Amino acid sequence: MQRSLPSLVRPHLTMRGFSTSSENIVASVLFERLPVVIPKIDPTVYAFQEFSFRWKQQYRRKYPDEFLDKSNSRGKGDYHIDYVPAPRITEADKTNDKKSLQRALDRRLYLLLFGNSYGAPGGKAVWHFPEKNYESEETLRKCAESALKSVLGDLSHTYFVGNAPMGHMVIQPTDKVPDIPSYKRFFFKSQVIATNKFQIGKCEDFVWVTKDELLEYFPEQAEFLNKMIIS
Repeated sequence: MQRSLPSLVRPHLTMRGFSTSSENIVASVLFERLPVVIPKIDPTVYAFQEFSFRWKQQYRRKYPDEFLDKSNSRGKGDYHIDYVPAPRITEADKTNDKKSLQRALDRRLYLLLFGNSYGAPGGKAVWHFPEKNYESEETLRKCAESALKSVLGDLSHTYFVGNAPMGHMVIQPTDKVPDIPSYKRFFFKSQVIATNKFQIGKCEDFVWVTKDELLEYFPEQAEFLNKMIIS
């Protein structure tokens, strides 16, 4: 007996939610500020670049001195601007102000919140990423956007990188911590755009930390986070 085509495809068209199971799903946002200044070159890389430059100098074409004379080559009326680089060490670095984005300018910074987090043992306040339980959002990324918006107020200075999560972890009760629910946590990456200050809310405290500092906040998940965060 033949079945009609509409009856075969209807179930796939009606279920647009992210998950049809009853398991708990949490969307977390890895909100990062990209480096503001060029990172310092590794000494080994610098030594190779210096050697490569000197090697090429042996075979370079020699131009006439009058061609390279800057005083003659510069046209009349040209403007000359003295460039003064910004300092790498800021006041926020000197005072170790982790609430400021004006620190560790050659590193990536990540936002961490202190407060209530889903699955925290005993319902205690802990350090965590911006997060939200998945409910009825059209996609899991929409859920992640809502999580970050609830903290920042709006998303005008943010950019979400892709629609797919960058990683996920499964949390289950253990013998040491038996009173936590079983759930899956999906991580989405978002970046700071065109600003150096946010009004952070919906938390007791917050910090902007480097990757090395971040791993100290999550010793049990340090191995997983170290592999997921590439910087």
